[in-house]
Amino acid sequence: MNASALLKTFSAAALALALAACGGQKDTAPAAAASVPAADTGAEKKEIVFGTTVGDFGDMVKEQIQPALEKKGYTVKLIEFTDYVRPNLALAEGELDINIFQHKPYLDDFKKEHKLDLTEVFQVPTAPLGLYPGKLASLDEVKEGSSVSAPNDPSNFARALVMLNELGWVKLKDGINPLTASKNDIAENLKNINIVELEAAQLPRSRADVDFAVVNGNYAMSSGMKLTETLFQEPSFAYVNWAAVKTADKDSQWLKDVEEAYNSEEFKAYARKRFEGYKYPASWGENAAAGAQAEAASAASAAQ
Repeated sequence: MNASALLKTFSAAALALALAACGGQKDTAPAAAASVPAADTGAEKKEIVFGTTVGDFGDMVKEQIQPALEKKGYTVKLIEFTDYVRPNLALAEGELDINIFQHKPYLDDFKKEHKLDLTEVFQVPTAPLGLYPGKLASLDEVKEGSSVSAPNDPSNFARALVMLNELGWVKLKDGINPLTASKNDIAENLKNINIVELEAAQLPRSRADVDFAVVNGNYAMSSGMKLTETLFQEPSFAYVNWAAVKTADKDSQWLKDVEEAYNSEEFKAYARKRFEGYKYPASWGENAAAGAQAEAASAASAAQ
């Protein structure tokens, strides 16, 4: 199978394995942004500590989820992180009860590397990874040697390379794994693109210095950027983000109440209006279910 065919079926394979979207760097870091006592884990647990990245996921908690849970008698605390490393470490160490910021490929890779007992539990609305204008305003303006900033963490950098391949700016080698694609997997740099790797949080600001920028959805939104500004978005639904908890908590009543809040009709109406253009959970049956089935069938066929 050539690289193009493999890349077209990758999102299907990922969906079929229930994968989902934001990744991050894998450097070691302090476990939490702030010192928060671990809440009790008993059957009558009434305090829930959320960890999210700054921006849309935190806004969802503050604007909808916290009020909904408070009506059920819970106290909700929120810690917002500016990186992709600390939320999982804080969760594993009991300083958070639940975090929301990552797609499943990143979670799987992170918990394997750090030997963490974490589990994904439900999906949340997610802004897609997009290519945004920098010094150049349209795709037609790309030229020999154009610069493109991209997230430097492995999972999101691989996604950026897939996007550049789909745009025809680079050609990836045949048979590569799109999930782990790196610069070494570029067979041809057709436009001699200068790929500038940066931490995801720096990408919105980088637009003043590069021709184009591949920006993670949550950082785009928290920086005041709009999805309507994107020049190209990844088409896959494989990177819709998940909430994660310690595996021991996956059947707890408080988690059932949290999941119910995220899947309520009130939250769905809020998300459709507040986060228009996002990719929604497959369980909502919108923008994903039919595509997921088609992608899964395509992946199964390709694997035979």
